[in-house]
Amino acid sequence: MEIITARIDRVTKEKMKKLSYINWSDVIRETVIKKIQEEEAKEQIIDKSAIQEGMVIASTVRKSNKGWNSTEEIRKWRNQIT
Repeated sequence: MEIITARIDRVTKEKMKKLSYINWSDVIRETVIKKIQEEEAKEQIIDKSAIQEGMVIASTVRKSNKGWNSTEEIRKWRNQIT
């Protein structure tokens, strides 16, 4: 395991001494692990409004344009290249 150092105020340290039966290293370790898990969970939350906005954009792009033929467009571009 790695070692970290933290500073606390004198009053807190005195209170910790009074509660010396508590394994403060474990308390701090568990708190750090819990905070890491919370932050990682936040990263997993999906923004529904962003998904809906993306769906609107995608459906707009997918709509067919009358009078436009993709096959003809591809042939036109291929002929320009050669």
